[in-house]
Amino acid sequence: MKFRAKIVDAACLNHFTRVSAMIAKLAKTCTLRISPQKLNFILSDKMASGGVSMWCELEQENFFREFQMEGVSAENNAIYLELMSENLSRALKTAQNARALKIKLTNKHFPCLTVSIELLSVSSSSRIVTHDIPVKVIPRKLWKDLQEPTVPVSDVSIYLPVLKTMKSIVEKMKNISNHLIIEANLSGELNLKIETELVCVTTHFKDLGNPPSASEDASRDRDPEQMAEVHIDIRKLLQFLAGQQVNPTKAVCNIVSNKIVHFDLLHEDVSLQYFIPAFS
Repeated sequence: MKFRAKIVDAACLNHFTRVSAMIAKLAKTCTLRISPQKLNFILSDKMASGGVSMWCELEQENFFREFQMEGVSAENNAIYLELMSENLSRALKTAQNARALKIKLTNKHFPCLTVSIELLSVSSSSRIVTHDIPVKVIPRKLWKDLQEPTVPVSDVSIYLPVLKTMKSIVEKMKNISNHLIIEANLSGELNLKIETELVCVTTHFKDLGNPPSASEDASRDRDPEQMAEVHIDIRKLLQFLAGQQVNPTKAVCNIVSNKIVHFDLLHEDVSLQYFIPAFS
């Protein structure tokens, strides 16, 4: 197995740093999947036991000037690495205003992602800062548990409001209840609701719009005003919202009634799918 890559464009480096910071907020430990065309950050907690799942995808050509990799074999041309997300994020934070950044899979008594950052000094000469990030190579037999999640057929799909606004509301609701009800319909209406024995609080969003394909698929046999709802752990939603560094170019919420809520976000050329199961 071999992997080495290099970023020289400042905008690409800043974007990659933001992505790593987002991943660090969403998952303490994650899997990095390296393939010839893509990088994926994966979180695959068991949905049956109430865990969340994440699939973040980057097209490598949009970030790296140089990119070379050899996977486990010609038939299985990929590398799966488990790492602490914060370690990668912390290393990339030192790359602000860097001339270049190199990432390489190395072996220093144990497998590492070695991040080398070329910084300009005051004298205009460059200096190299190196971070060795410990990783665990995931064997081929475990890859089947780390594939792209199957997106279930949703009852309602709806565009999300501004995520910062949504985060602010959910933060306040968290002080009242650990459970949140998300409900939406095909008329562009979304409600965030908490219910306790003492109080019921609902925030309404209107005219958000529904993705065209979702409206067409569901409109045949679903009343546009009928709400689909799912009860979730409010802390899991807040963790997802807190991880968003910039407002995405596209943000869709897909609800499978009483089963799961699936968030589908597009940040420029980075796609993120995040799944939160219904509270059990």
